[in-house]
Amino acid sequence: MTDVLHTTDATFEADVLRSDVPVLLDFWAPWCGPCRMVAPILDDLAAEFGGKVKIVKINIDENQGTPAQFGVRSIPTLMVFKEGKAVATQVGALPKNQLANFVNQNI
Repeated sequence: MTDVLHTTDATFEADVLRSDVPVLLDFWAPWCGPCRMVAPILDDLAAEFGGKVKIVKINIDENQGTPAQFGVRSIPTLMVFKEGKAVATQVGALPKNQLANFVNQNI
């Protein structure tokens, strides 16, 4: 089973930008209801995608530099990164099948 990785402003470059596989990054906060709805879906997707995609979360309350860098204004915001670049963005919670489609279309 692949776990969801939690990154910080300090480790973001190593965890996301230098990843050798595509990354689905979740900008979230503990007080965000839709973020909590997405969390178990991300756990499922981490297991299903295995080594093909790395699922990473960043808490925007504790790490404010990275969301500002990518212009995140509302959460949850999910971004797919490939080879160090953001290639797709999805704002708001999605059901599992739509979130899986979003990832598949962008990796």
